[in-house]
Amino acid sequence: MTLLAHDRYCDEIEHHVRQLRSVVTSGADLSATVPTCPDWSLEQLVRHMGGALRWVDQLVRTRAQENIPEERVPLHGGPEAEGDPAALDAWLAEAGKTTVAALREAGPDAKVWGWAGTSDAGFWARRVTHEITVHRADAALAAGLPYEVAPEVAADALDEWLQLVEWVQRNLPHAAADELRAPERVGRSIHLHATDAPAGLNAEWLVELTEEGVVWRRGHEKATVALRGPLTDVLLAFYRRRPLDTAGLEVLGERELLEFWLEKTTFG
Repeated sequence: MTLLAHDRYCDEIEHHVRQLRSVVTSGADLSATVPTCPDWSLEQLVRHMGGALRWVDQLVRTRAQENIPEERVPLHGGPEAEGDPAALDAWLAEAGKTTVAALREAGPDAKVWGWAGTSDAGFWARRVTHEITVHRADAALAAGLPYEVAPEVAADALDEWLQLVEWVQRNLPHAAADELRAPERVGRSIHLHATDAPAGLNAEWLVELTEEGVVWRRGHEKATVALRGPLTDVLLAFYRRRPLDTAGLEVLGERELLEFWLEKTTFG
């Protein structure tokens, strides 16, 4: 399931790059620890995201049919000078510009290597959109700045995350994925319910744990545990960027199952 058109993904990448650049130039402490990614400073987070953009640009522009190692991506690591907001901003701006241009020129159906069972440029437009959607939240939290995301983008990000978890479970050896289908958890389920979503968006999800792996669908159904709240908060909680006790979020039922899911879905 994909909610957005290719051009909309490209528009969203441009938007989020601008927003991330505004964090870099806001006067925020680039050496500050990112609370939701404590192994990184704010500058390291931005360099990670800009490097990911340049990697995707290289993949799409060259129509790569296999992965390209980071060391073969020009300027992947960012500017040489550390702690320089102007240099970091300029590097990030160029990364966003070239990546979006490559994605627009390629169109969604161009054949490009991908890691989740889909080998086209459309996969990368969607993947980059949601990668930067979440990392911009990390940056905003680190800088103490507000964060917003369009409802249809947040809903599609949840769809994509569930698709990635499902794909990993079925295709990659992963101990955490195996634990999700342990006999004692088979038959249990998780319901996500966005309480503020626009009419017609159908921003509810049912995630079932089965012997074959995770299965999910959109809709309102009873579950072992439910997570309810504003769509952005549900998205960030499901990505482990908001604590479950965040004001406005509500957990109903077996909280331990939801906590277990969040602990084990560190892949995707």
